[in-house]
Amino acid sequence: MTRKKEEFVPLKENQIGMYVCGVTVYDYCHVGHARAAIVFDTFYRYFQYRGYEVLFVRNFTDIDDKIINRANEQGVDWQEINRKYIDAFYEDMGRLNIAAPTEEPKATDHIPEMLEMIQSLVDQDKAYESEGDVFYSIKSFKEYGCLSGKNNDDLQSGARVEVNETKRNPLDFALWKKSKPGEPFWDSPWGPGRPGWHIECSAMSKKYLGDTFDIHGGGKDLVFPHHENEIAQSCGCTGKQPVRYWVHNGFVNIDKEKMSKSLGNFFTIREVYKKYHPEVLRLFLISSHYRSPIDFSEKNLEDATKVLSRFYEGLAGVQEKIGSLDSATIPDFSKKVKDHPLTQKFEAAMNDDLNTAVAMALMNEELRKLNTAVQIKNSDNLGKLAVAVTAWKDAGKILGIFCLTPEEFEKELFEIKNSNLGLDVEKIEKLIADRKSARQSKNWAEADRCRDDLTEMGVLIEDTPTGTEWKLK
Repeated sequence: MTRKKEEFVPLKENQIGMYVCGVTVYDYCHVGHARAAIVFDTFYRYFQYRGYEVLFVRNFTDIDDKIINRANEQGVDWQEINRKYIDAFYEDMGRLNIAAPTEEPKATDHIPEMLEMIQSLVDQDKAYESEGDVFYSIKSFKEYGCLSGKNNDDLQSGARVEVNETKRNPLDFALWKKSKPGEPFWDSPWGPGRPGWHIECSAMSKKYLGDTFDIHGGGKDLVFPHHENEIAQSCGCTGKQPVRYWVHNGFVNIDKEKMSKSLGNFFTIREVYKKYHPEVLRLFLISSHYRSPIDFSEKNLEDATKVLSRFYEGLAGVQEKIGSLDSATIPDFSKKVKDHPLTQKFEAAMNDDLNTAVAMALMNEELRKLNTAVQIKNSDNLGKLAVAVTAWKDAGKILGIFCLTPEEFEKELFEIKNSNLGLDVEKIEKLIADRKSARQSKNWAEADRCRDDLTEMGVLIEDTPTGTEWKLK
């Protein structure tokens, strides 16, 4: 609300209550959903790393016009749509290494809490019934617009009144919607119907986190009207400001337009997985500050693939150098990791409004130092190298990367590239064998031809003491 960075001081010492608006489950998640999930997963991880006990609530909106319409289109029950896309959500987000929140409430499991809040607002004349619908009266809340900075008069002049509108004010919003024939419904004092979207989050956040809690998050597109309306109805019900710190992530853009289903310019997460490793997508999305817009493109994902591959290659090189060195034999190992310059700089970057862009730059810088240190032939250097790479890996884990071994990552990356390129592995291995035979018989022209054929296929080869190894460009 203050439009500036504020020092974070939780309501309760060492405890944080955080609510993040989840998805409406009528379709597969797109990259914009992935960004929001990764941003708040990173907050969650970092707060825990700093020693906070975090009660993290992320909801599912499982009743909505879009869900009902999708069910009607497919000729199935609306609950079947919910089950399908909640399962898909877990599958897609699981591959992004998104940790499970403390609570994952569904809107339809909290109808009684919503009805209680709506009744309270009606009783206080802050909401009114009209032909089976219930609307919140924004005139009852003088601070309306406090989060978005929108002016009530400007909103009024820009509002359009729909035909047969039953609202007293075009800006009043629905708390309860009268059910139409064939739609799912719940009984209420105002007749059969279902809740409006905004009341869901107010009721669920209040139940799990109380009248006032620390952090409310979501995408930038939720500032108005969703979060603005949450404030109005929650304040109207309890008389208290519900949220102390609002956090919103920026858009994922394509050609400078927000990626969204309504614009039709979106990629589902699972479509991206067909061409790129899930960790690549995560690294790409944390490479910019969470509040900044980020441009989604194949070039940016290719660049992220190169960065992550370089990270894993560096990690493999350091691990090979260290060998079986046991960190338990290094005096004050944990303290040395905590005091390492990378750890200190990383924490400073993350403490400054979760600046993952700076954190990534620090990790790149540290990788260059690690690659240099690997070349030093000094046994005394191994302990320092072990400390440095542990600090580096710990930073990566907070960012949600390095959840695989270098070997596992290389294998999965190859499988993705192979499925897209349709590589003939048998042909590759035969060319390598033919090149080896040509070199042994000193037929250099034939050996060069085999190498050129491999290069044309996008295959890089490296001759090592244990034989010829190959990988994709």
